[in-house]
Amino acid sequence: MTRAVLVAGIGNLFLGDDGFGPEVVRRLATDPGPPLPGGVRVVDYGIRGMHLAYDLLDGYDALVLVDAYPGGGAPGELTVLEVGPDDLGAGEFDAHGMNPVSVLANLGQLGGTLPLTHVVGCTPADVEEGIGLTEAVAAAVPEAVAEVRALVRRVSAAGPAPTPESAPAPVPARTRRS
Repeated sequence: MTRAVLVAGIGNLFLGDDGFGPEVVRRLATDPGPPLPGGVRVVDYGIRGMHLAYDLLDGYDALVLVDAYPGGGAPGELTVLEVGPDDLGAGEFDAHGMNPVSVLANLGQLGGTLPLTHVVGCTPADVEEGIGLTEAVAAAVPEAVAEVRALVRRVSAAGPAPTPESAPAPVPARTRRS
């Protein structure tokens, strides 16, 4: 049995490189590569945090967030993180915006639990008003698509998610690629 996986592209396409997540999931949906495993749903959430929160209540086993990530690297550098509840802290939930940390940290208030979560992030060059990715971030999109595909295959092949009683404690993982 494969896991139910949600791939969520997040970001504001009217703020330059912040549109990285939506662009990656758009390419993933139109990519002529091999189909994603069954049970994988790919969605462009843009800045609709409440929509993402409610969709997570459907009981996904894993979540892959794709977003611009201000990790301090060179523009276009990809970072892959595994995120657990202890990494989130607290944040005020804004029903009209998208703050991924707040959305995930407040999932419990809606009756949900954080699934196995990975972030595929790209260091932006410019997040000022404007439509379109900078050259460095646009060049990272194909690699991000490949990274998401590989990650989805790994987590979906792992079988059903363990119950909270049998699950090991989450260990933050970080991988940088440029």
